Amino acid sequence: MQAILATLGYVLSPDRRSVLMIRRDARPDDIHHGYYNGLGGKLEPGEDIVTGLRREIHEEAGLDCTEIDLAGTISWPGFGRGGENWFGFLFRVTAWTGTPYTANPEGSLHWVDVAEVLSGNLPMWESDRHFLPLVFAASPQVFHGVMPFSSGKATSWSYTL
Repeated sequence: MQAILATLGYVLSPDRRSVLMIRRDARPDDIHHGYYNGLGGKLEPGEDIVTGLRREIHEEAGLDCTEIDLAGTISWPGFGRGGENWFGFLFRVTAWTGTPYTANPEGSLHWVDVAEVLSGNLPMWESDRHFLPLVFAASPQVFHGVMPFSSGKATSWSYTL
């Protein structure tokens, strides 16, 4: 399977009660428009996955990651706008330096209580609600999941620890 490699990082506040999220509200043609999401994006040629995450967090939020933990991986067959397959590496950013931006070309940045993210009340991809409890677990374990998409919706979810 050919896939677009990507990072998805969840920048935690020092007390780990809040997470820096982007509200994708800058471009109406964005398939994520109106949704809250972690920070990240596509890997560039020649980058390893951690370098890609650090670059994306710096570009999107103005922060430099000093401690990161791998939360897990997810294969998203059919996720892309044209049905492309995506493969994502999800991270918790537990320490960082800098002052976060309030916005970037993709949208506005917000500190959101982790409890609010997990509550189901925040506008986000419905499918994110399946894996976010694993990312923010009190005693997290690295997980590896697969979430096939069809017509813009997840059709199933499974994972192993």
